[in-house]
Amino acid sequence: MTRQYFGTDGIRGTVGKPPITPDFVLRLAHAVGRVLKRTEARPTVLIGKDTRISGYMLESALESGFNSAGVDVVLLGPLPTPGVAYLTRAQRASLGVVISASHNAFPDNGIKFFSAHGAKLDDAWELAVEAALEESPVWADSAALGKTRRLDDAAGRYIEFCKSTFAHDLTLKGLRIVVDGAHGAAYHIAPKVFHELGAEVVAIGCAPDGMNINDGVGATHPEALIEAVRANRADFGIALDGDADRLQLVDSRGRLFNGDEVLYLMVNERLARGEKVPGVVGTLMTNMAVEVALRGKGVEFVRAKVGDRYVLEELEKRSWLLGGEGSGHLLALDKHTTGDGLISALQVLQACVRSGKSLAELLADVTLFPQTLINVRLTSGQDWKSNDLLKTETAAIEAELGQTGRVLIRASGTEPLLRLMVEARDAAQAEACAQRLLKAVKG
Repeated sequence: MTRQYFGTDGIRGTVGKPPITPDFVLRLAHAVGRVLKRTEARPTVLIGKDTRISGYMLESALESGFNSAGVDVVLLGPLPTPGVAYLTRAQRASLGVVISASHNAFPDNGIKFFSAHGAKLDDAWELAVEAALEESPVWADSAALGKTRRLDDAAGRYIEFCKSTFAHDLTLKGLRIVVDGAHGAAYHIAPKVFHELGAEVVAIGCAPDGMNINDGVGATHPEALIEAVRANRADFGIALDGDADRLQLVDSRGRLFNGDEVLYLMVNERLARGEKVPGVVGTLMTNMAVEVALRGKGVEFVRAKVGDRYVLEELEKRSWLLGGEGSGHLLALDKHTTGDGLISALQVLQACVRSGKSLAELLADVTLFPQTLINVRLTSGQDWKSNDLLKTETAAIEAELGQTGRVLIRASGTEPLLRLMVEARDAAQAEACAQRLLKAVKG
């Protein structure tokens, strides 16, 4: 079956347009509640959100929908997506719900879910929910309605959890770190985590007003972080996105490191400590240089579909621990059940502190292949898969690149975009080939 509402990371769209409307979200929560009640008499769900103004409306709709199905609700307030995943597991809840559109601009919002174990749910569960949406609602009677309460210390619990993943014999004292919270869910959490571990923290992007999330700051706009690191002569810069599950890093010189490089660093640091790393999972977008470098160290590398849920599925299937995406979604399953920007940053800082080396020094043996990525906005109903000109051009470019590069064309799972990516050892060649694909798409 094809999913009608769920994309690669929950349900997402523009607020006020289907499906991100209060009536649909109420129906969604009711349907999820009914699915939960098939296996549990009195389920409890946790609801967290980012800082978008629409979060208030959607939170109320979710609460009503769950309560109407006889499901109890615990409200967490603004909290990073991985914080909701952690508390769902720690509180022994039935389900975790996050109201967020992650890196999107504030007019968008979305709903995503975590299992009782704090992991993304699979396609079969999403299909069961979509099937329940087609059924008529079954409202609980007054005596069986769910109740709602608030967990007042949710942020504090998550802060302590993040700190617990940093080596107890190390400290961040003596380091000045710029922390960019993207005016998002970690605005009141990220600065405290690094400060309480000893760092001098300069906070930017930590003053949300409901409409400025990801606006010129955060992981999707690292230029603000680079400028702040240089202006404050900081040792590191850490940028999160709106829901704090992805990470971008900057060193003292203002050099930006992406998720592929951070993933390699995390693997290499464990190898240097004598730990065994049997394999690593990346995605179709992971830079070829990382794959080549890991294989050179005897570490198997496997590509999953784009989306951290698919990276997680591949890791679990193989009983591996480390994986991630170039966008900064990184997984260390011995630290957390899902991608966490804060915990990933702490793993990198731990490697730097323990080794006494800079990020550049730790990554000296990896030089990323140039990649050109072009996003093309799709018109309603546009069928790019049947574009013969695009097929012909793609085949020609793949033949030209041979074993020195690759082409990836895919539709975004969260936005109406077609993503064109060309990777080659030569930057000019990658750019020229990507422009040829763009011309083919536009016809």
